[in-house]
Amino acid sequence: MRRLHAPGAGLGAAVATRSTATSHRRSEAWRAWRRFTRYRPGVAGLIVVALIGLVAIFANVLAPYSPTAVHPSMRGAGPTLAHPLGYDHVGRDILSRLIYGSRIAIVVAVLATGIAVAIGVAIGTTAGYLGGRVDAVLSRITDALMAFPILVLLIALVAVLGPSLANVILVIGTTAWASYARVVRAEVLSLREQEFVLAARATGATDRRIIWRHLVPNVVGPVIVLATLSVGNIIILEAALSFLGLGVRPPTPDWGGMLADGRAFITIYPQIVIAPGAMIAITVLAFNLLGDGLRDALDPRQRD
Repeated sequence: MRRLHAPGAGLGAAVATRSTATSHRRSEAWRAWRRFTRYRPGVAGLIVVALIGLVAIFANVLAPYSPTAVHPSMRGAGPTLAHPLGYDHVGRDILSRLIYGSRIAIVVAVLATGIAVAIGVAIGTTAGYLGGRVDAVLSRITDALMAFPILVLLIALVAVLGPSLANVILVIGTTAWASYARVVRAEVLSLREQEFVLAARATGATDRRIIWRHLVPNVVGPVIVLATLSVGNIIILEAALSFLGLGVRPPTPDWGGMLADGRAFITIYPQIVIAPGAMIAITVLAFNLLGDGLRDALDPRQRD
């Protein structure tokens, strides 16, 4: 006798399957969050990064004075209640310039990292999946870029293109992708022989679909960790370019530019260099701690 099924049985099974998959993803995310919160320095790094991000977004509200307003009679004046960090060598409020300078640091860090991640993931995935001559050529290009002194390369490129915020972002983003490419390539080499990739090939999926629908989502975790750890290096590179006069143009407030302004007055007006130097160190340390926490949280070998 033929067994009859209820008309909605198939739909109910599909809904149940999707619900189970959603619950599994939520539980994985919850376990990752629990692993992250157990690492106290990582939580502290997240809080500091969030605070710096809020300061950058609401700089025009938080800054007590204009970052470019000059008071010649107050050149190098020390901290007061009204000006907690004092004045710089031309009479500008250091706290206001420090707050507005966070915008440059965060914008460069986020946009340059985004460009580097996009290029690195594309090249690493292509090299790892296609292999052969494509892998050989792309790997040699990656190795050559990693062997070149990054700061020297940045100085040369910015000197040719001209110092500006857009050029700094573009140059850093297009030269900092090599580490992402190597990590992604290694991950893809191990993933491309997995059963889910073989099954996708058997169903007739194109290489592009396999790469972007099956491989790239599986390398997101390592890329996020590496990107977080690399943000600090990008902030340092941007500050170095500004310190050398190849970053944003004065009088735009920038931490590296503030260091450059104060280097000639470090013995008589030390507050000019202490404040931006401390902010660079705190920001880089916060991103590094956040990256360490994410590395532990996204490591599948970690136990709850």
